[in-house]
Amino acid sequence: MELFRSKTCALCKGRKHLCGRPRCPILEKFRVAKSVESKINKKEIFGASPPSVFVGEFGYPNVRIGPMVPPVEGDTSFMDDPSRWDNITIPEIMEYRSMLVMGETNANVSVNKNSKLLNNIQELAMANKPVDSEIELKKAPKLELITGGFTPPVGPRESMLKFRLAENPKIPRKSDYIVGDDLKANEGMISLYDSGFDEYYIIKLLSTGLLGINKKLVPTKWSITAAQDLLGKHVKKKILENNQINEYEVYFKNFLGNRYAVLLVPDLYAFEMLEVWLKGSLFSGENYQILGDFEDIAGMKGYANKITGAFYAGRLSVLEYLKKRKKQAKILVFREITPEYYAPVGVWQIRTGVRLAMENRLGKFNDLKSALEEIKKYLDVPMKDYETESKILKSKQRQATLDKFF
Repeated sequence: MELFRSKTCALCKGRKHLCGRPRCPILEKFRVAKSVESKINKKEIFGASPPSVFVGEFGYPNVRIGPMVPPVEGDTSFMDDPSRWDNITIPEIMEYRSMLVMGETNANVSVNKNSKLLNNIQELAMANKPVDSEIELKKAPKLELITGGFTPPVGPRESMLKFRLAENPKIPRKSDYIVGDDLKANEGMISLYDSGFDEYYIIKLLSTGLLGINKKLVPTKWSITAAQDLLGKHVKKKILENNQINEYEVYFKNFLGNRYAVLLVPDLYAFEMLEVWLKGSLFSGENYQILGDFEDIAGMKGYANKITGAFYAGRLSVLEYLKKRKKQAKILVFREITPEYYAPVGVWQIRTGVRLAMENRLGKFNDLKSALEEIKKYLDVPMKDYETESKILKSKQRQATLDKFF
């Protein structure tokens, strides 16, 4: 794949779009870096942290942790608040994240309660509003943007010499109480969620070692999946008490070059998510491959190892929707990734894309065939290929066949 890209890039030079993507990821990162260079090309950065903190996973249990501070004052919360990114574009995400300079420091995941630096980072993580902060770096930060499948892009970073909070962070009473109490991490997370805190705030508390009895730092990437999995299971318990929907329902949203179609089936709970990287998209090959993970009422044994974090992000969005309706259903989510998704921006876009899909119902149908005919209008991959891979569609077909004998 790397050899193919290098040959293609040499021929293309970002002008011919030989990779099939509407924008060149390499040139786009370069453009963004140049646009912020004059603002961040210095060793001391002062500004309002959104608030934002990042914990890496490389080298675990010895990791890199640090605050992220932009050279901007005022309300910067939108730079690190995926819950508000309903109408954002990929270039905007890249620009926001390139402004967040991370001051890195080494830390063992075992929380050192006597570390003033860690205490300041934890205070920042607990804040629910931007905090004026200052970082002093060893040298001017590297002008780069790291994109990935789990976290939002991580911007310029450099080893940190000092970190100072220039004001007292505004910390909600509820989270202050949870952090100070002897609660297990899952109990604290659920209590915060039921009190109205979104999972992105909860993820920051978990990753910075503020939750649990034996508190430890948790890499941000792992915290995202852990929080969305736990909260999904929590909401699932509630919807299992509800009646089933009465008809087949179809929902759809195109978000950041990702197509999300959701089928709700009038049946007992199960959740399945299928995804395909279409030809010309970031991780596609010559032929597309359908990947998916599934769980029924009993839940999944182990980890969703095919589509990984996408499973937990998509599941939580649909479960929250069903909880509001006080209903349950079998759920099938189709995700097609197009070339328009030219840079991975994090699993949050799956969480948001599926949530937005659930706000856009295309219709209700009396039978499965009619519902699938509607979904076919919005997807490229033939439905027969999805039917071959989907456990839910296979089970419904078997049921339909058996029904003829009764």
